[in-house]
Amino acid sequence: MSYKTVMVHLDTSAGAHTRLSFALKLAHKFDAFLDGVFTLFDPHPVGFYAMTGAVDLYDAHRKFLAQKRGEVEGLFRAELTCAQVRGVWTAPDGFPATTVVQASRTSDLVILGQSRPKDPESCAADNFVETVLLGAGSPVLLIPETGPFEAVGERVLIAWNGSREAARAIRDAIPLLARATRVTVAAVSTAFEPGPTEASCADVAAMLQRHVVPPVDIARFDRPSAVSTGEALLEFASDGEFDLLVAGAYGHARFHEFVLGGVTRTILSSMTLPALMSH
Repeated sequence: MSYKTVMVHLDTSAGAHTRLSFALKLAHKFDAFLDGVFTLFDPHPVGFYAMTGAVDLYDAHRKFLAQKRGEVEGLFRAELTCAQVRGVWTAPDGFPATTVVQASRTSDLVILGQSRPKDPESCAADNFVETVLLGAGSPVLLIPETGPFEAVGERVLIAWNGSREAARAIRDAIPLLARATRVTVAAVSTAFEPGPTEASCADVAAMLQRHVVPPVDIARFDRPSAVSTGEALLEFASDGEFDLLVAGAYGHARFHEFVLGGVTRTILSSMTLPALMSH
């Protein structure tokens, strides 16, 4: 089992180059094909034409987007050649979240950047990350806005709660887990929810080691009532110097409103290390 087709989302944001560098290293590591999918937020022309004298403004905006796209494409092709990685550049028309979700259906792994509220150019669409995460047909590897991350997947923390989503995330992460030097299965308990049993965690560890994964540690701990499960996991990951979090993604879309689980919401907003998530 391996990742043979990796897709990375590219835009003109400050984090795009970090994301591309990470994707190239991962593709080289697995001898994978890299699919660079470029999207940008492009306002509908009706919004411009409704304003008097805005036609020239819209045309200038379109030229600006074309220039920025050309710059990112040139960087992608140059870096691809330098890294000696096979790949292709695409910049599909259409709603960004829809095009990226569609591209994910033929990828083994999708690499996205964390939403960056302070960087408008990272805003491809409303609920972009959530839409892709819940709609992708493959695992999503999220890269935080802080970085860079030179080594990812050497020290892996698995968030285990016995759910279908967590089980899928673990299986989707096996190519990385098999190359790790340290793997820990973490189960968080509260005063009202005891969490997965020791036997359940041991079953996960045994399953993983049949995939030639290094010895797997088990960490079961209680979290304070004032701290959420997501916060407890991120704090544990930071204290343990882990470089990758593997977790299930919980939530669903209801009409145009995304209802995310608390742990998923916390990871997306507060992550300080890359996270591989599956829904």
